[in-house]
Amino acid sequence: MGSVSNLASHFLEAVDQAAIASAAWRGKGEKDAADDAAVEAMRRTFDNVPFDGRVAIGEGERDDAPMLFIGEQLGCEIGNPNVPKIDIAVDPLECTNNCASNSPNSIAVLAAAPRGTLLHAPDCYMDKIAAGPELSGHISLEADVAYNLEQAANVLDKPISEVKVIALDRERHSELFKEIKMAGADLHLIGDGDVSGALWAARPEGEFDLLMGIGAAPEGVISAAAIRGIGGVFEGRLVFRSDEEEARAGQMIDDDLTRLWKANDLCTSDDAIFVASGVCDGYLPGVKIDGDEIRTFAELIDVEKRTITRHDRIH
Repeated sequence: MGSVSNLASHFLEAVDQAAIASAAWRGKGEKDAADDAAVEAMRRTFDNVPFDGRVAIGEGERDDAPMLFIGEQLGCEIGNPNVPKIDIAVDPLECTNNCASNSPNSIAVLAAAPRGTLLHAPDCYMDKIAAGPELSGHISLEADVAYNLEQAANVLDKPISEVKVIALDRERHSELFKEIKMAGADLHLIGDGDVSGALWAARPEGEFDLLMGIGAAPEGVISAAAIRGIGGVFEGRLVFRSDEEEARAGQMIDDDLTRLWKANDLCTSDDAIFVASGVCDGYLPGVKIDGDEIRTFAELIDVEKRTITRHDRIH
């Protein structure tokens, strides 16, 4: 069992505590307060983890994020050569808007892998495509939208009108939406939550066939780790919102900034895990509070073992 898997209980505790803290803000219209609560709770948990950790990609640059910023050191054994050096890709509260309105699919989520095996990049955007294992080798960001949809229809043996595509409802996707509709595919829009969307597309039991469109890069790295563990397709290409962001990426990534990143490029180690805990009901059940009893509902994907396990706990 890999060194990351040995720390799985700590990572589960980190997402559970973030979920509990942000659940206190469900439906109150305070997305920033909910996010702050999740970040603080997750950061406190990391303070007690016996590892030399680092945020590979997360809440943003140090000046903008007081905790869980990119490059931040984590754990209670920083600098100890006898403990694992671990990188974290983290979103303490994915779907902050959904938590604020108590809408489905808000989760606390992270991926962990050995140092240097998760993409270490700025909190920029990423153009993404994700799908199940049947479409591996048949679709790619390098192909156009119509081709990918035709391939999906052919491989999945159904009319293109029954190919279900999930995407973030954003103005930047106006051209993408036109192409999907012109091809005749079945488009489903979500306000937030493209980690959940990618996993719904990649899992055999998921209700969608493809995730398409531009979302946040940290969620892309997290999704890539999960999809490595369950099989399927994930590809991403970084998208920069400013020259400054692109310059920052150039300093952090010793590679072509326009390259196509596959799941195995974004997470290069089998010794990796994905963990998520539900905040609001949806992809996972949300936190349940009954008097002094708090129940959390988490999922762990072990990349090396190719297993998915549920972890429902009472706190």
